[in-house]
Amino acid sequence: MLRRDIAGVRREIEAYPDDESLWKPVPGVPNMGGTLALHLAGNLQHFFGAILGKDGFVRDRDAEFARRNVSRAEILRGLDDAAASVEKTLKGMDDLDLQLPYPELIAKRKVNTGVMLTHLAVHLGYHLGQLDYHRRAATKDERGIDAVSVRELPEVK
Repeated sequence: MLRRDIAGVRREIEAYPDDESLWKPVPGVPNMGGTLALHLAGNLQHFFGAILGKDGFVRDRDAEFARRNVSRAEILRGLDDAAASVEKTLKGMDDLDLQLPYPELIAKRKVNTGVMLTHLAVHLGYHLGQLDYHRRAATKDERGIDAVSVRELPEVK
């Protein structure tokens, strides 16, 4: 699901006609598309790469929400880095790891790693939906791009 939804975020960013529309405010929508993508890239690299994978990534959460006019190319690189971080971290884990406590407190609470990874997947999907809504409203393009594609679900062999 994480791989599919990161790819969906990437397709959404690519579907904006230009860099400027990523940053167009939409009444009633709290975050612009660029902000959502920066946040997702930082969030995934932090919780997967830095915390679980210990890859040295240093998150600047405030910048995820404060930066503006970042190019699509830079945003896409961040998403690619996030996808690589998720892949590498998950490849190094097994089922037993999912049962262990997540190595960092979450909202001052100890949570199970499997539960935290489920939360991160749901968080990604939540913001992917917001991104789709922002893109459609900011560009006046009502077409969907199949961002949450059932055709990308893993097939049982």
